[in-house]
Amino acid sequence: MDSDQNLRPGWRTLIGGKRRVIASAGAIVGIGVAGAFVAGTGQSQQGPAAPPPVPVSTVHAEQRDVPHLVEAVGTVASLQNVVVRTQVDGILTQLFFREGDSVRKGQLLATIDDRALRAALAAAEAQLARDAAQLRMAELDLSRYRNLSERNAISRQTVDQQTAQVDQLRAAVQLDRANVDTARVNLSYTRIVSPVGGRVGIRRVDAGNLVRMGDADGLVSVAQVNPISVVFPVPQAALAHLQASVRSPGGAAVEAMDRESGASLGNGRIVAFDNAIDTGTGTARVRAQFENGAEQLSPGAFVSVRMRTGLTPNAIVLPAVAVRPGLEGHFVYRVRNGAAERVPVELGYANDELAVVARGIAAGDVIVSDGYSRLTSGSKVAIGPSQAPASAAPVTMRMGAR
Repeated sequence: MDSDQNLRPGWRTLIGGKRRVIASAGAIVGIGVAGAFVAGTGQSQQGPAAPPPVPVSTVHAEQRDVPHLVEAVGTVASLQNVVVRTQVDGILTQLFFREGDSVRKGQLLATIDDRALRAALAAAEAQLARDAAQLRMAELDLSRYRNLSERNAISRQTVDQQTAQVDQLRAAVQLDRANVDTARVNLSYTRIVSPVGGRVGIRRVDAGNLVRMGDADGLVSVAQVNPISVVFPVPQAALAHLQASVRSPGGAAVEAMDRESGASLGNGRIVAFDNAIDTGTGTARVRAQFENGAEQLSPGAFVSVRMRTGLTPNAIVLPAVAVRPGLEGHFVYRVRNGAAERVPVELGYANDELAVVARGIAAGDVIVSDGYSRLTSGSKVAIGPSQAPASAAPVTMRMGAR
């Protein structure tokens, strides 16, 4: 007899219901597996979905004239900076300047007690007068001796001795005149004058002190402030361009600017190049001269210097960020028909703000300026807000390609 028949009716009903539930669940699972197989089969037939466009920002390549400018940081230096020192020992009697005054070349600055030097001059002049008188007497005697010798009244030896005496006295007179000149020069040193025109600094000694020729500090310094110069380093790569521009008509214009505000402090011209390149920095020092009537340039100050060395007409200009470095050279991503293409380019001049493209693209080309990290050649792009055109960037250039 079947085991189900030995069960009570209530249990048979319960077991039959469970069997129906299990059968229904199996049917549902089978349908799901079949549906998944069908869905997978359909997807494999359609192929993978296309990647979404890469969002990028773009800029248009612009064509315009670009000046070639070299920038540097320079130090303002006086064309002449002199420490005024005494040339004789003595007591400093009086000062004729105030600290910070503007003085002329030859203007009296101080005096030294001159009494001893005046006495020395008087003694030298007296010695000269005595020897000059003796020389005149000896010359008269020589003239008489020669007349007597012609008449054989005296010996030839006497004439020769008198000739030697005259020569000796002439030498003594020459020495006396040199001593007089020396005494006059020393006396003139008691009046200390400015050797250059400029501005005096803080005095280093007061009146009443004994000053000596060996004093290292001197009395005061005088710095020429108009005209004035700025000395600055120029990279070796830019030196040849700068020297060529100096030799051109009009020379290389130089502008000095305040480092904080960027305000112009004056315009000048290059007057000298150093005779060697610093091996440690690869730069050469250059001196530019400026008119400084308003004294906006102070000796020792640091200023920014900008020089124009040339002009590239009708240059193709891009923001520097749009040009990317690569193993085979620089390149850009140009957008055409909604897709990006990698284009190798050759640069002329470049700095941190913009780049001049000598070859590779044309004016008006749409170039990716942001979002290029996800791009490959042929990628579809979604163009977002464009950046400012290249003309909005400064045109200051550093010599040499990036």
